[in-house]
Amino acid sequence: MTTNQTHLDRLIPYKWELLFLLWIAFFLHQADRQIYGNLIPLIQKDLQLSDDSLALVASIFTWVYGIMVPLGGYVGDVLRRKWIIVVMLIIWSIGTLLTGISTGILGLILFRGIASGFGEAFYAPSANSLITQWHDKTRALAMSVHQTALYTGIVASFAAGYVGEMYGWRSAFYGFGGFGIIWAVVLIWRMDDTPQPRRPKNDAGAGDRPPLGEVLRHVFLKPTVLMLSLAFAGMVFCQIGYLTWMPTLLHRKYELSVTYAGLASLSFHHAFAFAGVVLGGRISDTLARRRPITRMVFEYLGLILAAPFIYLMGTTDHLWICCVGLSLFGLFRGIYDSNLFAAPFEVIPPRLRSSALGVMLSFAFLTGAFSPLVLARLSKILGLDGAIASLSAVHLAAGLIVVIATYTTFSRDYRRNQRSGEDV
Repeated sequence: MTTNQTHLDRLIPYKWELLFLLWIAFFLHQADRQIYGNLIPLIQKDLQLSDDSLALVASIFTWVYGIMVPLGGYVGDVLRRKWIIVVMLIIWSIGTLLTGISTGILGLILFRGIASGFGEAFYAPSANSLITQWHDKTRALAMSVHQTALYTGIVASFAAGYVGEMYGWRSAFYGFGGFGIIWAVVLIWRMDDTPQPRRPKNDAGAGDRPPLGEVLRHVFLKPTVLMLSLAFAGMVFCQIGYLTWMPTLLHRKYELSVTYAGLASLSFHHAFAFAGVVLGGRISDTLARRRPITRMVFEYLGLILAAPFIYLMGTTDHLWICCVGLSLFGLFRGIYDSNLFAAPFEVIPPRLRSSALGVMLSFAFLTGAFSPLVLARLSKILGLDGAIASLSAVHLAAGLIVVIATYTTFSRDYRRNQRSGEDV
């Protein structure tokens, strides 16, 4: 930790208060992202929009997010992170709030697709940088606690369905957006303007950002990283499609209320994903000390074993079987998530990891952005349940790509990274 301020006015150590402040911000980040999917049936009924139009809004959001993520990583290294987080929280919260005044597709694209997607893209790099700076000896614990806001925020977004059914879909956007603006004021008051950590004087070149060309070579010309990037894009494609359309499927197919459709589609999946990520992380960390290839094995097992349950949740005619499918899809998704970044870290030098992951995230989300549109088109041929079931093929293909990488390129790329002297 490089910051030496005292915090005599605080009831708990600042590093834990910071984690709480950012946890709420990340909770809103994820909840605001998901409420649109939960409210699609109500928005569609009110504005008389087609599935294609509603899918376009979700895709534009993800395209904007994917384009801006690398820039978010860059500005998080050179500008004041407190103010990046505060300003972007205000921007995405205003976008969420103003979504409630939309009267047609253009308003939804502007406020939901562009404003909210732009603001959310800048949060993660700065927030994670602050957490790792303040939590030196408690870094893993702090990052895990922060990550729980993702699952909690997505599950809690079902409340938007309840608010939408009771008071109209616009009220849900007003409520979540308004809370975000209030929380930005709390951050201004309670967060420190922590400076960037100082580089060691003997760390030659530590302050230099790696050239973009070098980063791209490690992502797109190193076979293992390229195949992991393709698999990650496939997984994100499935996740965005599931999050966008699964609440609507449960509402239409099983005649659940918007509230319960959102709750059922999100709670089972993410509760089991939480268990999977904890279980996968603990086991793989232990095994990978002796066999680094273990992380790759956990990646492909998570992807392949999830595929049958994606198919099951789309094709079954029984709600309880669908919920079983959602749960086990979540469990194996969590096992995949447990090594999502740890696996490529085995073959990417530390000085390139942040920038390389920014490129991987951008590629994955730009690819995944097509998912809502593809499923909307497929639903005209296969029905919405058949379209969602078809995501199992993408998940399976992603897993097979990791299998190929595991047994053909990983060992070579791992040894090369070891020989480079940059493996620590």
